[in-house]
Amino acid sequence: MISPPLHDWGLAPPEAIALQTRLAPRVEREDRLAPVRHIAGVDIGFEQDGEITRAAVVVLALGEKAVPGLEVVEEAVHREPTRMPYIPGLLSFREVPAALAAFEKLAVRPELVMVDGQGIAHPRRLGVASHLGLWLDLPTIGVAKSRLCGCHAEPGPERGDWTPLVDGDETIGAVLRSRSGVKPVFVSPGHRITLVTALDWVVRCLGRTKLPEPTRLADRLASRRGK
Repeated sequence: MISPPLHDWGLAPPEAIALQTRLAPRVEREDRLAPVRHIAGVDIGFEQDGEITRAAVVVLALGEKAVPGLEVVEEAVHREPTRMPYIPGLLSFREVPAALAAFEKLAVRPELVMVDGQGIAHPRRLGVASHLGLWLDLPTIGVAKSRLCGCHAEPGPERGDWTPLVDGDETIGAVLRSRSGVKPVFVSPGHRITLVTALDWVVRCLGRTKLPEPTRLADRLASRRGK
């Protein structure tokens, strides 16, 4: 499932920052999606006080069951020693290697991937979702619980209300009220998708909770222990 390697992972932080700068122009910000039949959700957890990275991938089929017409067809979990300490802006070097190994365990290749993290809403425009998208050569969407960079107004109070996330004169994402009365989520294109299309898919995948179903289920799987 994984495309040819983009680079080595064993980089010091200054090298990782330089690599992000080189890779960011390769991120595609236009829609290039095959017909979507399967959507994957990705989340990363940690065990043993952060010593072990636990990557979870849940694949859902567009079907008749569940809300919103999504049915879980496959799950994969991969654990490995954590490669890099927590450094804001460099989370992809901490999380993506384990996510790639989890994707290798899947029998079903999704056409779209939602990631718990940032896409281009990142200081160097290469958050976890964008970096993962380049490795997988798949459309990806970042759905983060908090802001990493950029400024925004407060979105309206109703589900589906959103406001642009802007950094300078560039729109890098959207601040989406995914559930009335709760804090918004931060949606940004990862790779091979526009912001408008990313928002459309996130809203389509909302159930009864704050997170869209793919990342909600991946978050739940990533948080389990002993499985």
